[in-house]
Amino acid sequence: MKIRDSGMPGEGIWSSFFSPIKSLQQLGFALKYGDVVDMGCGYGTFSVAAAQLTRGLVHALDLDPHMINATVTNAQRSGLNNIRATQRDFLSNGTGLPEGAMGYAMLFNVLHAEDPLTLLREALLTLEPGGVVAVMHWKHEQTPRGPALSIRPRPEQCATWLADAGFASVSPVIDLPPFHYGLFATKPD
Repeated sequence: MKIRDSGMPGEGIWSSFFSPIKSLQQLGFALKYGDVVDMGCGYGTFSVAAAQLTRGLVHALDLDPHMINATVTNAQRSGLNNIRATQRDFLSNGTGLPEGAMGYAMLFNVLHAEDPLTLLREALLTLEPGGVVAVMHWKHEQTPRGPALSIRPRPEQCATWLADAGFASVSPVIDLPPFHYGLFATKPD
């Protein structure tokens, strides 16, 4: 099931919005060896950055075959062989990954889905105890792209959803200029 109204810009514009490695570090990414899941990998912007930061495997999931192809191309261009890009409807069918196997989960610009708690609970299921989930989303203001303001979650909503899904130690809101914010939380031990 496609997540509603993503407002995904072209790859060139998208890439200009981020310093992916810095953003991941701000969002609690500290893995050297653990496996990672990127739920809604898009062009692979953050999958590639995560693969550069870990010796583990990065599972890049997306429903759109064009996004999977872009992720594979970007991984190859970067000389990375620790990304497994898979076309998968994780919203309807889950990630298909083993329970408790991931050290870090990324849900970037996807929590405007109709049922964000399902996504967060799936991330919780895939994480090992003490694993980290990171959430990033468009700020709740006019931006050049992104979903309609009426369905964009505010940071406080994301923090509540993280707690409701079973995560602990929710971080303060992190500003990711120019157009995004983020939070991260841990799976209880």
